[in-house]
Amino acid sequence: MVKMPNSTAEEVSVERGKIIVRTSVIGIIANVFLAAFKAVIGLMSNSIAIVLDAVNNISDAGSSLITIIGTKLAGRAPDKKHPFGYGRIEYLSAMVISLIVLYAGVTSLIESVKQIIHPETPEYTNISLVIVAVAVVIKIVLGRYVKSVGLKVKSDSLVNSGEDAVLDSVISASTLVAAAVFLIFGISTEAWLGAAISLVIIKSGLEMLGGTVSQLLGERNDAELAKSIKQTVAEFPGVQGVYDLVLNNYGPDTWNGSLHIEVPDTYSADSLDRMLRKIQETVYYKHQVILTAIGVYSVNTKDDEVIEAKKRVHDIVFSHDHVLQMHGFYLTKEEKSIRFDIVVSFDAKDRREVYDAILADVGREFPGYKLNVVMDTDFTEE
Repeated sequence: MVKMPNSTAEEVSVERGKIIVRTSVIGIIANVFLAAFKAVIGLMSNSIAIVLDAVNNISDAGSSLITIIGTKLAGRAPDKKHPFGYGRIEYLSAMVISLIVLYAGVTSLIESVKQIIHPETPEYTNISLVIVAVAVVIKIVLGRYVKSVGLKVKSDSLVNSGEDAVLDSVISASTLVAAAVFLIFGISTEAWLGAAISLVIIKSGLEMLGGTVSQLLGERNDAELAKSIKQTVAEFPGVQGVYDLVLNNYGPDTWNGSLHIEVPDTYSADSLDRMLRKIQETVYYKHQVILTAIGVYSVNTKDDEVIEAKKRVHDIVFSHDHVLQMHGFYLTKEEKSIRFDIVVSFDAKDRREVYDAILADVGREFPGYKLNVVMDTDFTEE
């Protein structure tokens, strides 16, 4: 593989880490102040909803701290034990934050149910309600800011923290609604509102957790990134097709990959080597993706009869439903062999059945030929 300088990628990574840490520190400071104010107000007014809201702010501060720790650990340089780096630690920190949100929701639900069973009369003051209203505005602004930064730098931890902050603003707003109902009608509903909001938090926590687990398991290729890489490679003179792109994610914006290209069978080893090195270098600088391997499919160009045979095979293959691609075709007359790859969509009821049907039809069209047909997977398939 071509060794390529990575100063640009390192600079981007360092700057990204600084942005995440700075945003998280802002979140910690804001949540600690809000928690302190709400705790005092909640205890003075005997409001379980406000006290739980204060506890939720402390958990948010903890989430921001976890984000900072996760970012610092993820930024460690690759070593012998982990040659692909530590970027996936960010996914683990996002998972921890999801669990914190889930725990906060469950705890809030339990306390709300206790309050429903054994209700206590709240005592609201104008000052306490004004402070809670200000807290709602602060949490909305903070949540939107943190989430927007998270989306910009592709940090799931920040996105989760931002979404959690927005949910907190809903909780705080619910205490205002409960206070208004109590002051106007003399009915205490905050425990019921707390229970309802708790269910929303639990649902959000489960969704965050599910998204993070999905990333750790390995999701399909980033469709836009894959498309742009293929376009870049296809622009090289002599490249007649780009296929089998596989991208492996080792953390946000950390990608390794491999692909195949089709080139004329007239290329020498020297010219092919120079082309492959140039492709690796260009893809790295343009997309920050390291291509660890580039496979080569040789395309028949010297025999018109073989070129015509390729067209016949192409028509047979695409006469079947759910076929997305055919590539890597090569026919050798002397050995009476035909090789090519096909991609069958996951929408097919039985992909193997489609493959077997294609193999049978091509075999009937070219009796006596040895067929080497591989069923590939398109990892960018929508």
